[in-house]
Amino acid sequence: MNIIKYRPNRWLSVFDDSWNRVYNSFLDDFPFTRENSTPAVDVRENENGYSMEVELPGLTEKDIEVKVEGNLLTLSSKKSEEKEEEKKGYLRRERRSYSFCRSFVLPENTDAEKISVGFKNGLLTLSLPKPEKEKPKLLEIKVK
Repeated sequence: MNIIKYRPNRWLSVFDDSWNRVYNSFLDDFPFTRENSTPAVDVRENENGYSMEVELPGLTEKDIEVKVEGNLLTLSSKKSEEKEEEKKGYLRRERRSYSFCRSFVLPENTDAEKISVGFKNGLLTLSLPKPEKEKPKLLEIKVK
């Protein structure tokens, strides 16, 4: 036995799909939408520390806040835009705003005082160095 979803007005579902396509097309130029409310982050570890890359298309360095409190690193942004267009008898106003807040617990072996942050072409880069004492030391072998 097959289960079939009951749709009394089946022909109306065509309009639902069309409306969803129109609605989603307006959101295509937003850097963050409901489906993608936080930016993509890549974290890597190497012998000197950790590096993070955060994709923030459409934002500038003035729109982004990077904060360290104790062992918590927080990346956040809040941006609002207003556009107004007036032509031949009509006025169009568009308002949009978006924000995100993402926090990361720093590893114990991170030197929070030496964290460096850079931003270029929508890519935020963070360098989180390990303290000197955490780096492996190469010992010299002496011949006797």
